[in-house]
Amino acid sequence: MKDTPYSEMTFDEFDEAVNPPPETIEFDEIVETALSRRGFLGGVISFGAGSFVLGTSALTPGSAFAATSRLGFAQVAANTADDITLPEGYSSQVVIRWGDPMFSGAPEFDPATRGNAASQETAYGDNIDGMALFEIGDASVLVNNNEYTNLKIINASGAPETDDDVLKGMMAHGVSVVEVARGDNGWTMVQDSPFNRRITPATEMEITGPAAGHDLMKTAADPDGVLCLGTWNNCGNGRTPWGTYLACEENFNGYFSSSDPDIERTDLMKRYGVNVEDWGYGWARVDERFDISKHPNESNRNGYVVEIDPSDPASVPKKRTALGRFKHENAEVVVNGDGHIIVYMGDDERGEFMYKFISSEVYAEGGNNADLLADGRLFAAKFNADGTGKWMELNPETTGMSSQAEVCINSRAAGSAVGATTMDRPEWVAANPKKAEIYCALTNNKNRAVKTNAGGDATPATGPNPRAENHYGQIVRLFPASADHTNDAFRWDLFALAGNPTVHEDAYGGSVNINDGNMFNSPDGLFFDSKGLLWIQTDGNYSNEGDFAGHGNNQMLVADPATGEIKRFLVGPNECEVTGAAMSGDGKTMFVGIQHPGERGGSHWPEGGDSVPRSAVIAVTRDDGMRLG
Repeated sequence: MKDTPYSEMTFDEFDEAVNPPPETIEFDEIVETALSRRGFLGGVISFGAGSFVLGTSALTPGSAFAATSRLGFAQVAANTADDITLPEGYSSQVVIRWGDPMFSGAPEFDPATRGNAASQETAYGDNIDGMALFEIGDASVLVNNNEYTNLKIINASGAPETDDDVLKGMMAHGVSVVEVARGDNGWTMVQDSPFNRRITPATEMEITGPAAGHDLMKTAADPDGVLCLGTWNNCGNGRTPWGTYLACEENFNGYFSSSDPDIERTDLMKRYGVNVEDWGYGWARVDERFDISKHPNESNRNGYVVEIDPSDPASVPKKRTALGRFKHENAEVVVNGDGHIIVYMGDDERGEFMYKFISSEVYAEGGNNADLLADGRLFAAKFNADGTGKWMELNPETTGMSSQAEVCINSRAAGSAVGATTMDRPEWVAANPKKAEIYCALTNNKNRAVKTNAGGDATPATGPNPRAENHYGQIVRLFPASADHTNDAFRWDLFALAGNPTVHEDAYGGSVNINDGNMFNSPDGLFFDSKGLLWIQTDGNYSNEGDFAGHGNNQMLVADPATGEIKRFLVGPNECEVTGAAMSGDGKTMFVGIQHPGERGGSHWPEGGDSVPRSAVIAVTRDDGMRLG
């Protein structure tokens, strides 16, 4: 693995190369356990050291989906076209691309140089991920995460050669806030809108919650441990009922390095993958806060949910440490029946945990809810093999830690301490608006039943993570006891197991609702529309060969939770991830993110020809002008 340059690795490959997990664990006969596809799909069955549960909606052989389908479109076939593929009767247009100037005085994107630090600071960021649309007065304000940059694309020469190259990459990270408007030619960005704003690794932020002021958060620049600079590698997102946006810091660790190669890293650094080498960005070259030998506490100030007010461009974003520190995928906000705010979250790393936050105070519509995410209780999920589960509270008493601040800074160790279930990379979590049930995409985990996680916790193939060396992923569904999201108890089942039934006849073929027409791998983004339909976006293997033959490019599908039916709705261009989605207020437009097209040199989307591939937001509409969701 080390022979591959860090800049060409995925974040997961980078983490394994610089911070390998502990030794291989024994899993006895898990891989040797032979299961027929028919037996696998029968319900609760033994698998290795445990068992798992499949939802009844996914277990009805011969279900007459066509007779009851709410998915009223002709399914798109898997393909490898370097374009957006949609069902007949639907269209898409590009709304905004990486490098588009957000203000009229800024230069247009230059494909020869790909811009510089100054131009990027006022231009739309790179690699869109989570997003949300806010209706603020008469304005439609789109907020997007700009997760990271592809070094070979953002720099014409590849790796950053100058300090300005490094700074340009920094300025392409963060969050973009832009007003969009619909005109005769579709949706466009409104240049010079008073809402337009770039939030970057240089933006001042307030540290709130239990970790604020703790010794592990103090630095030379911030001796009080209450202010920090910037957010980066924001993956999924959330939105609150009081109108704020939640950006979720994920692979923050890959930006730190050490000028002292012999530094002894702390256990905290090791658990979060902070190492002596970075992912090739070279940020410590222009800002020494990214040098862990000089500023060992700086990395402790990253890995949080960041709350942003899109209605006020002058507002200071707030890092909400009460929601824990880990590689946040998204933050799904639910208002419980008693008014408490619940936030469901996943830690997107192999063998890490699912989390839940319950606010101390309750939501008051039209009231002052500004600090509801500053204080509350944090939990990690424990799944039992019989389809039951429990949320384990993370506090000093249950974890043996010295304070709640330590729990919030080292949430992974806290989850290990209470025996939370190691998961297959929990990605987006989505709450069904029609009933009390929660869905979580477990995207994949090649280390399942092969290696422990970074904390030494075993990863047996059991419960909601039933397959060893899981390359396909699955979607787990949770049902809070008594339909109360504050309840510690829950039931769970597996809504869908991705796979390839044309290659495998066993568990790796997938669940009954996966077939040769709708198969996919690595479910990632999840969101519900107003009809209660679940949209699924993928970020997986697009080789279209071997175990992934017939899967084509990454895609977006839609599922009916009531029946288990799944249909492919959209296929993205070559080498992209389809990620992030938001509906317009009238339900007639769906905004969708297309991230890293051409990450390996095989795409020129969206402009075609020999153009530079650019991450972009598209708007999807029905040709008849009716609602999508």
